[in-house]
This record gives sequence, C-alpha cells and structure tokens, in this order.
Amino acid sequence: MTPDHDWSRSPAGRTTLPELLRGHRRTAGLTQAELASRAGVGVRTVRDLERGRSIRPQRTTVELLAGALALTGTSRAAFLAAARGAGAEPASPDATSTTFAVGGNATSVAAPADPPVALPPPVALIGRERDLTELAGMLTAERGPRLVSLVGLAGVGKTALATSVAHLVAAAHPAGVAGVLVGEGADGPDVLAASMSMLGVARLSELVALLAGRPTLLVMDAVERAPGPVAATLHRLLGALPSLRVLVTGRHPVGLPGERVWPVAPLDVPPPEAEHSGLESWPAVALFTARLAQVRREPPTPAELPALAALVRRLGGLPLAIELMAARGRLLDLTELLDRYGDRVLDLATPPDASAHPAWNAPEALSSRTSGPDARAAVSVAVTLRDAVAFSYRLLASDEQAALRQLAVFGNRWSVELAEEMLADEADRDGTVAIDPVPLLDRFVELGLLSVRGTGSFRFRLLDAVRDYAVEQAAGAGELTCIRRRHAEVIARLVARTATDLIGPRLPDAVHRLDEMSSDISSSLAHAATDDPLTALRLAACLTRWWRFRGRDVVGRQWLRRLLADPRTADADPLLRGWAALGVARLAAEHGAGAEELSTARAALDTFRQAGDVTGELEARNVLGTLLISVGRQDEAREQAEALLRLAARNGRTRDLAVAQNSLAWHEIRVGDLAAARRRLAAVDRLAAESGEQRLRVLGWANRAEVARLEGWYADAIDRGRRAIAALSELGDPGRRRRVLGTVGLALAQDGRVGEASEVLTELRAGGVEALPARPSVPRPRSDDAALAWGGPEAGLCALIEGNLALHRGDRELAAEWFAAAADHAGQDRRDVVEALVGLAASTADPSVLDRLDRVCAEGGIQLLPQESGLLYALIAARGGPAQ
Repeated sequence: MTPDHDWSRSPAGRTTLPELLRGHRRTAGLTQAELASRAGVGVRTVRDLERGRSIRPQRTTVELLAGALALTGTSRAAFLAAARGAGAEPASPDATSTTFAVGGNATSVAAPADPPVALPPPVALIGRERDLTELAGMLTAERGPRLVSLVGLAGVGKTALATSVAHLVAAAHPAGVAGVLVGEGADGPDVLAASMSMLGVARLSELVALLAGRPTLLVMDAVERAPGPVAATLHRLLGALPSLRVLVTGRHPVGLPGERVWPVAPLDVPPPEAEHSGLESWPAVALFTARLAQVRREPPTPAELPALAALVRRLGGLPLAIELMAARGRLLDLTELLDRYGDRVLDLATPPDASAHPAWNAPEALSSRTSGPDARAAVSVAVTLRDAVAFSYRLLASDEQAALRQLAVFGNRWSVELAEEMLADEADRDGTVAIDPVPLLDRFVELGLLSVRGTGSFRFRLLDAVRDYAVEQAAGAGELTCIRRRHAEVIARLVARTATDLIGPRLPDAVHRLDEMSSDISSSLAHAATDDPLTALRLAACLTRWWRFRGRDVVGRQWLRRLLADPRTADADPLLRGWAALGVARLAAEHGAGAEELSTARAALDTFRQAGDVTGELEARNVLGTLLISVGRQDEAREQAEALLRLAARNGRTRDLAVAQNSLAWHEIRVGDLAAARRRLAAVDRLAAESGEQRLRVLGWANRAEVARLEGWYADAIDRGRRAIAALSELGDPGRRRRVLGTVGLALAQDGRVGEASEVLTELRAGGVEALPARPSVPRPRSDDAALAWGGPEAGLCALIEGNLALHRGDRELAAEWFAAAADHAGQDRRDVVEALVGLAASTADPSVLDRLDRVCAEGGIQLLPQESGLLYALIAARGGPAQ
C-alpha cells in the first residue's frame, strides 16, 4: 500500500515529484492524456512518473512538463528540484538534520517553528461548525480519546471534515500531523509501512525515538478498505506510542477499545414550510448554490427557489449528491433538474475520469494490489450513489438488512416506539412480545445510515439515499406491499392514540406530533385506501380535527367520502362509519358546503343515539347546529345547541357545556341581546378553564371581540381579537383565525384606522381568498356580475371592510358597491349579510334595500342592533314603517 497522492507533503523531508506532478495536473484540470499531448511526451511517461515508476526522468522531459503546466517562479524551481532528487533515499531519522517538510520548507525537529502537516490544504466547509469545534476539543483535551472515528455514508464529507479538523488541531501536535489513505486489500505490513513512511521513518523503534513523547496526529482515510489490518496496525501504534492520536474515516468504526465514534450526518435541509427568502441559511442550500456558481454565472432565480428547496430535501443533504446534482446545472435550470432527477437520486454518478474533476478524489494506484495495468481502469468506472449505499448495506447482517427494509417505509422522522411496532413479529400483530430496536438503531447510526437529530421522541430518520435503496431492495424481494400494509396499521394506531389529545390541554402537542408524521400519514392513507380500506377508514376518521386545524378540510372530506363509499367498508363498525360521516359534515362546514352534508350529520346523530354513545351525540349535535346556521335555519340550530347544553349538563361534561354556551352566545348576538351574549361568553371562559381546554377559551375571546365591535367598543374589539389571533396561530385552525382577523379588520375600518385595516385586507386576501379583486375603480353591476362569486368564506368579510373604509373616506358610491358585493356573497354569515345591507341602505338611501333587509332579518330571526337602527332612522321614517 502507498499513501494517497493527495496527502502530498511527506514529513520525511521533501515533496516528491509524483506528488507534485499529480497535484499540478489536477489543479490545471488536465487528464494524463491531455498533459502528455500538451507537453509533447507519451502518456505512459506521465503515468509512470505519477506512479513513481520512473525514478530518473530526463531533464528535458521534466522541463517540457513544467512548461505544459505553466509553472513559474518557486513552483517551477520546486518541481525541477524534486525531479533532481527523485531517486534519493530518505534522510536517516538518527541524523541531526532530520526535517519535516511543510509546504516545501524544511524545519529542524529540535526547534520547529510550526508543527509539520503532511496533509492537503483544508477545504472551506459549510454547515460543519459544530463538528469542527467538538472534534477539535476532543483531540486536544488532555484526557480526550486517542482514537476518533468519523463514520458515515460515502459522500457525506468525512475526508474533508477530517482534513479540516487535523489542520485545526495541528498546533497541539508539535511532532507533526500526517495522513494515509488505505488501499483496497492492503495487509497489515502495508498499512504499518505506509503509516510510518508518512511519519518519516521505516521502523517502529525509530518512530518511538523520533517522537520522544511529543503529541502526534495520524489521519487515516477509508479504513473500511482493510478493516482487519487497520485495526491491528492502530492497536500496535497506539500501544507503542502513548503520545499518538489517530483520526480515522470510514463506513464503520475500527472496533478498538476506547474508540470514540463520531457519525458524520448529512447537511441540514430546509423543511417544507421554510420561507424561500431564507433558504441560504440552510447548509445544504448554501453548498448547492456554491457549487452551482462554479458552473453557471446566475444565482437561482426566485422562480427556482421552490425547486432548490425540494432538490436539497430530495438529496437528503448528502454533500456528494448535492455536488453531483449542482454540476448538472450547467445545462438545466433547477426546476428541470427536479423534474428529471428528483426520482432518480440513486442514479447520480461520479465522473468516469476522476482526474479530470479534482473535486472527486478517486485515487490512482492505491496499493500494491491495485497497481499495474488494471489500476487505472479500476478507478475510471463511474460510481453511482446506489453503489455507495450498497457497500454499507452489505456490511449489515441479514436480519439487520430486513429491519432496514422495514424502517425505510417511514418518510419522515420516527420514534423508537414506532420502530418497535414496525419491527414486531408478523405473527404478533398486536406487539405483545416486545422487540427492542435500540441495538439495531445503534448499528445503523454506527454505519452512518441513520440520522438522529433533536431532543423529542421523533428524532430518527434514515438518510434519503439509504431509504430509497432499502425500498428498492424490499420491492425486489417482494416485501414492499406487506411492509406498506404494516406501516399503515402502525400509523393508524399512532393517529388513534393521538386523536384523543386533539381535545383538551394537550392539543398543541398532539397537532405537532401529527405534523411531524404528515408525510407518513399521507403515504399510509394512500396505500391503505387501495390495499386495506378498513385500516384507511380508521385512520381517516381520526384525522378530522387535524385536517381542520391545518386547513386541509377539502382534501380530508374527499378522503372520507371515498372511503365511506367503498363497498369493502360497508360492513365496518357502525360507530366507525358514524365518526367518519360526522367528519365529512364537520369538514364541509369549513369550506361552505354544509348544505350538502346536512343529511350526513343527521344520520351520524341517529347512529350515536341508537348506540347510546354520549360523546358521539354531543359532537354530532354541535356539528349539526353549525350546518343549520350555514343554511339559515337558525331556530333549529338553537334547538340543537340547547339540546347539547342539556345533554352535557346531565352527563357532567364540562367541556361540552362550554361548547354549548359558545354556540348559544352567537344566537344571543343574532337576536340583538349583546348583554346575554357577554354572560354566556363569560361562562365559556370559566368552563373552558376548568376543563383545561385552551382552544375553547380562545374561541370565547374571539367571540367577545365580535360583541365588543358590535357594541361600538372598537379599541377593545381590536385588542381582544389580536390576542385571539396570536393564540390561534399557535394552536392551528386557520379558518377560525381568518374569521377573527376579519373581525379585527372591521373594527379597524369602523374606527377609521385605514392603514391597519388595509394590512388586514392584504393578509386575508393572501390567506386563501381566490379571485378577490382589490378595490374597484368604477362601480360594477351588483346582482348579475359573475365576479360576485368570489372564492373563500373571507370574501364577504373583505368586502365589508372595504365598504367601511370607503364610507370613512366619504365615497358613498364605492361604499355601496362593496356593501352590495358583501350582501350578495353566497358564503356569508347571515349576521354579516344584515350588516352589509345596513351599510348599503345607509350609503344609497334606497328604500328597496330595506325590503331586502326585512326579508333577511325575518328568515334568520335577526334583530337589528340599536346603532344599526340609528343609521337607518331617516330612511325607515321616509318609508313609513319600522325595519325588523
């Protein structure tokens, strides 16, 4: 075995010609053939010189090569001097002139100016600050480990990290720092000879005398190529040299006592919800853009940022994969890269001619066993990411490989408990016989296959390339369908356990837990819907609240309807189907489709009543009341709320008492009894606090803000509303948050705070109001304009805010236009419609508007508030009769 030529400066006293020639050629970006052609010499001459076979090159040949490499000054002089001394023997370690070379300068051992460093220069690392700091501290601590192993997948950056750490701690190792690259199939004598050669001696006894107890660092790269010989050599060196420390890199640890294993993880990638404006702060993105800048001048455009984030996530933050993908940016933009290679990450390959690409360190003639005519061919074959992962996969025992294939189905981070369920014996479906997965996970970490980050229970994740490869292996073995079925069952049980916490004080934690597993929830639901629809129905029925809190009501409703319609679930437990049907109705209310699911909610209520399920009946009456309000059947809705109140009181359900009081508060507002609404909302706050239901308290605050606005206490309404918005942002439920934001916007507009109200409008429109125009410049026809059918329940709120702002500016014509749009919006709450018609009547003084207002009030059982009646007093008097 010989040292890799990239570890170029030998502490034996000089830099050799083969090392210099190879280094200058790679710096120039030339292949051996290209350099030979430029210099006018044979390619075999270049090859033999780089391999050290030509020990006395002709001066003319050396000068031709120096000219072809454009060497000048000291670089040319050092190159020619190395050629003249190519056949000289190393200086004796016993001689008083023993020196270590550092960048070509000899320094006496007796009084070294700087520690000798026989390593390539460090490269600029991205995202490795913590690794550098902690490893440097470990290697310089007085009682720190003497053997540190950097382990990880090929291409994760172990060698670059080791080199940078070695340079960082060089000052703490005055006897020198040297590096050795292990060759394929090297034996013990090869490894020992190469190590001592790089340390400047030929015998171990000479090395003991030379170091004389002074701290020394040996860096050994790619130890997995000869694990047994490396272990034996390091055991011998560490035993003989108490002042020696060793830093090794490899796919797995060396396995010696006292070894400190340091897994090298991929770079951090931005999560899907990360803001595109701050992508550069993520190390994986920073590396990608840095490498992209080497092949194209333009930085990523704003339109490419989503593809950039998706690409680095798909590449799993693996530096080698990032560099290989970025290199393709010479021809393709980032969106094209994602489309073409997003599903082919494992096919990314290193360049066949590594010498033409200095960033890829594929060494030539690594050892005596790979030297010769076949050595160049051995390293001229492109190596894919799949090959790199396969090497580590083959290090696993068969049962470890099987476990890896099973865990690969998880798309995001998971916990030890989930791994335990996933790996349970197939015959033990309920997991009554526990199988401890910790030793397996430790083995995966040891080989750099598993990432462990964070402090929560969901902190384990297979590297993306490893997961893709393991899924391929599972598919090839015919296991994938069974694994995905088991995965769906595991996720369904997790969601069922978590769903109970979506009500009560643990709501934020439960929502966060489901957020962490969102990709696994989606994949398991998609698979089970086809393979095992009953499991899919159990899973989906527990997701209703989470879908609602996360604004996924449309998708959730579609899933539930599909699964309920599947004939394979027709014989499912009636209560399960009842909860699923109630979920359909609840989610329909979120996007204005409540009228379509009235019968669904009634059927669910009947199911729960027949089964004597009090919890189900309470939920069904609440949902049914919401749907009845949406279709204008307020009296029936109030009956459901009162029945809910009685049932909750009879069964001692404090939380449901708060729910009922909150619903009845809206009905008090409807009939104009704001004092009664305040009393009910005070009860809501007390009951919600007693039951630990923070979300219900927040909803009470939001409704109290609406009451304050209707009473004309705008500053109080704004303060209460903003407090509720902040809490809802933490708890979730974007639909409720937008409604409260509308309340705040109305209060701001009615209080004349134009700038703040405009900011609310911008946020409402950005948050899901489709096709809602900014303020129109000219009046539009009101009743027959298709633009009135704006998307989103906030469209009417925005129109109300715009109308009040126009009224504040004195623009009655524009105000009438906006109030008319608000009144015509089909998804608007009936109380809001009344408010819009009051504004329209006040803006136009049109008596016909009063007739419409009377009809809406009569249909909804709504009473005008005193301030509303005051606005319309003159118009009502002119018409000759009171409004309702």
